[in-house]
Amino acid sequence: MLHFWTTYVITHLRARRGEEGASLVEYALLVALIAVVCLVAVTLLGANASSKFSSVGSSLG
Repeated sequence: MLHFWTTYVITHLRARRGEEGASLVEYALLVALIAVVCLVAVTLLGANASSKFSSVGSSLG
């Protein structure tokens, strides 16, 4: 899914400007998008892992 969005952003920006190479702005947008996706994934996985560990801990003890 992330590959789709990065490809979409690069293609859209290139089509608007008509330039061949990726510019610094495009790379900055990609880095920002990847950072947001990573933060969301860590937040969601952290909450799920915490609840699983709590349920396993309570069933053992």
